Amino acid sequence: MNTQQMEQMGQFKITVWEEENFQGKRCEFMLECQNIMERGFNKIRSIKVENGPWVGFEYPEFQGQQFILEKGDYPRYEAWSGNSSYRTEHMLSFRPIKCANHSDSKVTLYECEDFQGRKFEMCDDYPSLQAMGWCSKEVPSIKVNSGAWVAYQFPGYRGYQYILERDRHQGEYRKYNEFSTQAHTNQVQSIRRIQH
Repeated sequence: MNTQQMEQMGQFKITVWEEENFQGKRCEFMLECQNIMERGFNKIRSIKVENGPWVGFEYPEFQGQQFILEKGDYPRYEAWSGNSSYRTEHMLSFRPIKCANHSDSKVTLYECEDFQGRKFEMCDDYPSLQAMGWCSKEVPSIKVNSGAWVAYQFPGYRGYQYILERDRHQGEYRKYNEFSTQAHTNQVQSIRRIQH
């Protein structure tokens, strides 16, 4: 099934509310939203993901800190910011992650920028890259061979979240500042496949 067929069948569906605990103004989406304020919202404070994985952004136009949104309820910002060291109480844009395929995901981490130096290919989740043998707290470049991944700044899936997709940048993240518009460091210490 291709992405267009999935969209037509409702494979991507998210409902957002302006207030916490699913209160206030609400709106359903099956496609991306570049700026929730254009829909008359001031902010998003709670979310239900019914189908497909999504990525939420702190600012309009898919800018700022990223937050992975997989199927489930997010009654308050803590639910989507999780163990992030950077907390934002609202979200202003979001889009579906169309290339997520949990059963067929592969990523390659590189020791240096531009895919240079030692590399490590993986197709499983790692709550601690150092525990699996990566000898640094940093990952300067990443190539997503298939699927979609979320990389975290700290072990245990904590800290800044970076959504890495095969169909963005052709899956090539040559420098850490390509991970996200808010990537201030190449520190990546845990990584997992995005659930679809």
